[in-house]
Amino acid sequence: MVPGKHLWLERAARRGRMEIRFRYRSQHWEDTAMHTTYRDAKVKELRDQLIRFSPKANKSELADAAESLHNDVTEDRQYAYDFVYFRLTKFRPENPSRHNIAGVDLRHDLRQMIEDLTEAAEIPVEQVAQPVHTLKDLARMFRVSTKTISRWRNAGLVSRKYVVDGRKRVGFLHTSIEHFSQQNREKVRRGERFSQLSDEEKSEIVERARQLVEGGATPAEVTRQIAEQMGRSPETIRYTLKNFDADHKSLAIFPSHRDTLTDDDKRTLFRMHSQGMTVSQLCKRFNRSRASINRLLLDVRVQCVFELPLDYIYNEDFDQPGRDAEFLGETPEPAKAARKVRPPADLPSYLAALYDVPLLTREQEYHLFRKMNYLKHQASRLREQLSDNRWNSDDSMSKTERIDRINQLYEEAVKVKNLIVQSNLRLVVSIAKRHVAKVDDLFTLISDGNMSLIRAVEKFDYSRGNKFSTYASWAIMKNFARTIPSEFKHRDRFRTTTEELFLLRQDDRMDPYVEESAHLRRKRELSKILNRLDEREQQIISARFGLGRGSEPLTLKEVGEKMGVTKERIRQLEARALVKLREAADEERIDVELGSA
Repeated sequence: MVPGKHLWLERAARRGRMEIRFRYRSQHWEDTAMHTTYRDAKVKELRDQLIRFSPKANKSELADAAESLHNDVTEDRQYAYDFVYFRLTKFRPENPSRHNIAGVDLRHDLRQMIEDLTEAAEIPVEQVAQPVHTLKDLARMFRVSTKTISRWRNAGLVSRKYVVDGRKRVGFLHTSIEHFSQQNREKVRRGERFSQLSDEEKSEIVERARQLVEGGATPAEVTRQIAEQMGRSPETIRYTLKNFDADHKSLAIFPSHRDTLTDDDKRTLFRMHSQGMTVSQLCKRFNRSRASINRLLLDVRVQCVFELPLDYIYNEDFDQPGRDAEFLGETPEPAKAARKVRPPADLPSYLAALYDVPLLTREQEYHLFRKMNYLKHQASRLREQLSDNRWNSDDSMSKTERIDRINQLYEEAVKVKNLIVQSNLRLVVSIAKRHVAKVDDLFTLISDGNMSLIRAVEKFDYSRGNKFSTYASWAIMKNFARTIPSEFKHRDRFRTTTEELFLLRQDDRMDPYVEESAHLRRKRELSKILNRLDEREQQIISARFGLGRGSEPLTLKEVGEKMGVTKERIRQLEARALVKLREAADEERIDVELGSA
């Protein structure tokens, strides 16, 4: 570098008239995208001076000087700023400085300065005296990915900026590449060993991963095994599978893995755990750690607790201490055994069974209602503490134990509620029978009445001294008064004949006795004609139509596997058996619906 070319820098600095003497502060400087992550402020300041006030022709020489210094710097040493200034400009600063720069920071800043100087110089790549390689050229040369080249740049590979086809691009001088290769032989050799994957290798990784996943392997096991089998780094395998899943969501290897699980995912996870799937199995299924799965399960449990219907009738006695044994004790026995009441003769058997449940005495009724509401009161108080996070490390009950206790109290309250409802179901039947003359369907009335009964149990205030049967009867009849006119209005709207004909017409299908008798008759008739078939044909028909007790119809394939023959053979035997059954039904004059052959 010719010293005379740099006298202007020192003289202009001494006179303090840099902006007047030289005209290199232009719009180009303002538009150039320079690095802003210099580690040393004085090096960045020097970069600004060199770019602003040096001619374009000199910026390439300054970059050469910076690269020469970069190659001589050792990262574990300290370097004086005056020394750096002299190596770059060939002059010593007018005002000496005692500022020192760490070697690792100096190398980093010099690499950024080289790029900034060459970018400001706007050098066409055709004018460079030696070969210039692009990022992709370098990746192909060493058979590595562009990400690896980027890591090499951070490790010391010097890059420059050149004008290629009218646009500024990163380029690497051949001499810079040779110097880096000599200084980092092991790094380059390791990069060549783990070369960039070809499309065929990516496809092989995906196929092997799919086979391992189908065999029950976890993502970590898949990554480790494929890395060992193909001689690749686990990180390469992991990123390859991650990119494949992102680009092919419908064919993803790990479809259940998401960065953030949705509420539906959490509910599914909780349901699987409730059905017996272990935490370890959930970790594999959702690609989460054990701590993460336990935290998600706890979150869902908390959410479920806050969805529990814990409305209750409050009583001041609930806040008195020491009365748990009284409130939660066993139901008192009646003074004398209740007399068994015979059900009405016209009731179906399953409704007559309601009369086997004894009615509650006034004392039993009071105790059960108080117990149910007190259990909900305790659960509600625990849930409020859970909501306000009012517990600490000194609490004897952990968060999980608190949730378990809330669920236990709620289940006990539901049991008590069901006992009250069961003891009063006959009340619904007796009231529905009084209204059955106004409508045709007794069972719809009973169903509506049962819902009214359940709501009445939840709203009844036992402390007022009234009998529950009085309150429940009023609630049921009030509901009937509302629903029966609606039923008549609906029938008037869709009436197809005269009112008398409509009211007198009876649908035998609505009568359970007639329905049950018809079912038994059809069953006897079907058994009669089934005897016309041989043993194998009977077995096929029974399996195909689900004629056995608690059996479901099977497909042709399922029947074939069960009998050890092909699906087509079962179809042929079934067709032959159906023909026989139709002939037998015609002979016996039996109306039986049979599938087509």
